[in-house]
Amino acid sequence: MVVQAPSPPLRLSPDWLPHRYDPQSDAVHFVSATRELRRAVPFLTDEHLPSAADPLVARRRDSIVAAGAPGPIHFILHSAYCCSTLLANAYDEPGIASSLKEPVILNDLVGWRHRGGNPTQIAEVFDGTLRLLSRPFEAGEAVVVKPSNVVNGFGPLMLAMRPQARCILLHAPLRVYLGSIAGKGLWGRLWVRELLMKQLKENLIDLGFAPEDHMMQTDLQVAAVGWLTQHQLFSRLASQHPDRVRSVDSETLLARPAEALEASDALFELDRPLAVREQTIERVFRKHAKFGGAFDRDARTAGQRQAAETHGDEIDKVVIWAETVAAQAKVSFDLPAPLLAD
Repeated sequence: MVVQAPSPPLRLSPDWLPHRYDPQSDAVHFVSATRELRRAVPFLTDEHLPSAADPLVARRRDSIVAAGAPGPIHFILHSAYCCSTLLANAYDEPGIASSLKEPVILNDLVGWRHRGGNPTQIAEVFDGTLRLLSRPFEAGEAVVVKPSNVVNGFGPLMLAMRPQARCILLHAPLRVYLGSIAGKGLWGRLWVRELLMKQLKENLIDLGFAPEDHMMQTDLQVAAVGWLTQHQLFSRLASQHPDRVRSVDSETLLARPAEALEASDALFELDRPLAVREQTIERVFRKHAKFGGAFDRDARTAGQRQAAETHGDEIDKVVIWAETVAAQAKVSFDLPAPLLAD
C-alpha cells in the first residue's frame, strides 16, 4: 500500500529516509527509518526496511522545503568488498555524525541516467537528493554517505555540487578483491558482469578494449576490468581534489584502525574525543559489519587464504594480466592522496 503525503505544509523529521525517486511523477518515496534501525542493518534496502512497502510519497519540491536545513555531508566511495560498511558504521556516533549505507534513491538516479534521462534534470534531482540525505538527527552532526559502488560515476558531480564535502576512496587490493569475488561463486561472478554492463553504459571504461572484447574475458578478468575502472576514476578524483579526498585500502584500514579513524575524522572535520574513538573501534572494528559476530583482521586473512588455496592459479594469472592492462592504460595501482603515511 502507498500512503499519499498530506498537502503542504508537510513536515519531515530526520527519521523519514528518502528511499526511492519516481521520475515520472517527480516524487520522493520516504520510509520511516530511525537511527537505531539504520545502525542495525547492513544496507538501507527494502529487505532491511520494514516500512518499505508503505512509503510516504511527496512531490520532490515539497519534500525539500519540508525537510528543513541540511547539515554537512561527506562521502565514502568504494570498490566493493573492502570493509566500506565497517567504515560507515564508525560514523554512527550521536552528536558527531550519522551514516547512510547504500541509500537506494541514489541507485534510482543511476538507473534513470542509464535509461537516457535528461542530464540537466538528473543533476537538479541529484542536488535535491543530497539535500534530503544530509539532514542530521541532531544539530551539529555531519552525515556520511556510503553509496553503492554503482554510484561511483556520480562521484565528480557529488564533489562539484558540495564544495565543502570531503571524500574517502576505499578499495581492496586487487588480489584481495579477486579472491572475494571468486569465493562468492556464481553470485560473485554474475555480479562483476552486471557491474561491467553499468560501467559500459556510463562510458567509464577506458582501458583500450572494445565493448565486444569483454565477451572473450573470463569472469575474473571482467572483475579486474571493473576494479581498474574504479581505480582510474578514484585516481582522477584524488588528483583533482587533493585537499578534499583521501584514499586507503581495506588491509591498511584493518591493520591500523586507530590511525585511520583519527585521519578520517580530521578529513571530515569531526571533533571525536580520543576516548569515544577508542569505544568506536571496539564497537565497530571487532564485529562483522554485515553478519554480526566477532570479526578482526585475522578472520579476514583466513578467508583470503582459503580463496587463494581454491582459486590461486586463476587469481595469479589475472593479476599478471591486469598489471599489463594497467601499464598500457597508465593506471597506477597506488592511488594518490593516501589517508595514512607509510
